[in-house]
Amino acid sequence: MKKLSKRFKILIVTIILLIVFCIWQNNSAVVSSSDYYSSKIPADFNDFKIVQISDLHNKMFGEDQSKLLSQVESLSPDIIIVTGDLVDRRKFDLDIAMCFINGAVEIAPTYYVSGNHEAWSGKYSQITHQLMEAGVYIMDDTALELSKGSSTIQILGLSDPDFLTSDYLEGTNTSKLEEQLKQWSRSDKFKILLSHRPELFDLYRESNIDLIFSGHAHGGQFRIPFVGGLVAPDQGLFPQYTIGSYSNESSTMFVSRGLGNSIIPIRIFNRPEIVVVTLKSMNKRL
Repeated sequence: MKKLSKRFKILIVTIILLIVFCIWQNNSAVVSSSDYYSSKIPADFNDFKIVQISDLHNKMFGEDQSKLLSQVESLSPDIIIVTGDLVDRRKFDLDIAMCFINGAVEIAPTYYVSGNHEAWSGKYSQITHQLMEAGVYIMDDTALELSKGSSTIQILGLSDPDFLTSDYLEGTNTSKLEEQLKQWSRSDKFKILLSHRPELFDLYRESNIDLIFSGHAHGGQFRIPFVGGLVAPDQGLFPQYTIGSYSNESSTMFVSRGLGNSIIPIRIFNRPEIVVVTLKSMNKRL
């Protein structure tokens, strides 16, 4: 009986520790910071700081998103970018997403592109209406110029290709996306692209995009130490693009592992993430 009692206590303690670990893993956002160097970045944009938020999926971080907003504000961003899936189509609640957005626009200019959950929610017009009312720049299939001093760079955005499909079984229709990229490929200016889909990196590279921000992969959901992410939508098992930066020729893509969850309600070894990228001009004035 004593052995059984001891084993039972160990089991209970183990279960409690696992619960605490999972709560921490899924609710404590980490900040991942990187510097990005390029000779194409004008000197005026040296130290320009970009904070990326992705895949919120209606998740709340503190009352009225106070914890998340406090973290973002402490980073002093020049702009905030949101790379899709602010909402979750299965548990749609735009008010939760807007708690973050209404605070974000008070911190820095905020730019947004759609994800597959906005595309499949059937409420895209409602989402974009409230975002525009809040002062967000809707970047779906849109190009804008960012100005600083006497210099400009381009910020581009792609609407999610799932506006052309109804579920995962239909695959990804990239025809509209490719046409849009072709129009932008001829520009010689430094180009920042917001697109929800990291698995389309080769298309971005072929279109001469310098810097890309994506999400969608949720970090592989469950990360296996020394192996990587286990599964990601549109990439399957052991996905190639899950976290961090990827470079090929003159293009670099940063993939956020996001903040919330969708079909799979838990993360393991894969904390929610805020991505920070600081532009570094190789032409900076001395």
